[in-house]
Amino acid sequence: MRVNPLRKDLQKYVTRHNLVYKFTKQLNLFLADPGYPSLNTERIGTKHLEIYSFRIDRKYRAIFVYTPDGSIEIIDINNHYR
Repeated sequence: MRVNPLRKDLQKYVTRHNLVYKFTKQLNLFLADPGYPSLNTERIGTKHLEIYSFRIDRKYRAIFVYTPDGSIEIIDINNHYR
């Protein structure tokens, strides 16, 4: 599985919130096993919108979609409780 590079705004967000290490660790876990228990990977949205998320830590989640070529695109990283 391949992950598209993070957009610049998401790179800044990860850096600004001191999530670089946690994000990298969780992304590597996701690539090894998308169903790994601590990731809490879940589908969000409706049946027609195939949007998913995985946990970076208790507060932050990465929102992603599968692209037509089979890679993953992180479309947002946000505070899960806002």
